[in-house]
Amino acid sequence: MAYTYQTLTQALSRAGIDQPAYEASLLLEHFAGVSYATLMTDRDRVYDLPALESAVTRRLSREPLQYILGEWDFYGCTFRVTPDCLIPRPDTEILAETAIKALPRGARVADLCTGSGCIAVATLYHRLDVTADALELSPQNLALATENANRNGVTDRFNPIEADLLGDGSAKLSPRAPYDAILSNPPYIPTADIAALSPEVHREPIAALDGGEDGLVFYRAILRDYAQLVKPGGLILLEMAYDQAEDLKALAAQYLPEASLEILRDLGGNDRVTKITLPTH
Repeated sequence: MAYTYQTLTQALSRAGIDQPAYEASLLLEHFAGVSYATLMTDRDRVYDLPALESAVTRRLSREPLQYILGEWDFYGCTFRVTPDCLIPRPDTEILAETAIKALPRGARVADLCTGSGCIAVATLYHRLDVTADALELSPQNLALATENANRNGVTDRFNPIEADLLGDGSAKLSPRAPYDAILSNPPYIPTADIAALSPEVHREPIAALDGGEDGLVFYRAILRDYAQLVKPGGLILLEMAYDQAEDLKALAAQYLPEASLEILRDLGGNDRVTKITLPTH
């Protein structure tokens, strides 16, 4: 099927896609090789390409745009993404930005549940003095994260470690401790809430979403088993859902009662990152 920019936008809109004009421009740029400026000045031009038609069919079935394009930008870096990994999101950029600004000179960090590697790689890309151990259970994701480290030029400071955060992860990281910071965007959606998520999110790996019955399983493990791997005065930066701030405060009070805690908001104004600073003694 042939599309113009306008008819493609309309087709995406009818399918219930939130930003149809934006996505139409990205699909045409990627699969038809046409610039955004050309799209704006020649909106009636017809594009009849098998690759474009296949991509549009996939998107109309609510497959995530990022998987169709095969790559996505995150905090100044471009990442290859596949259905094996969680899609990098703008909400997560506040965690990377905080790490980039707050880490001490020559810092060593552990990125838990690294997925595509977006947090660790973006941090290393913008902080040439930092090194990272990236923990990930899925070998497919770990290979993807390593590829993304390579494509963004930080391979020499990126150390992939295959381990289970809820299992052998702490033991595997312990010989490499202490760290200046732990960074993590763990699964945090309560199991019962997953069914109500958008069709696109249901195409992402369930293991990257499911935080257990109350959504807090991974946070408990991090604060209980991994905080001890961080230097006195070091940081723990955790992404969370917009409504989990009080839960994280309670967990921090339970496991790290002497630490200080700050809640950081994302660009939409929602609570998004818990910043925990460990005591200096």
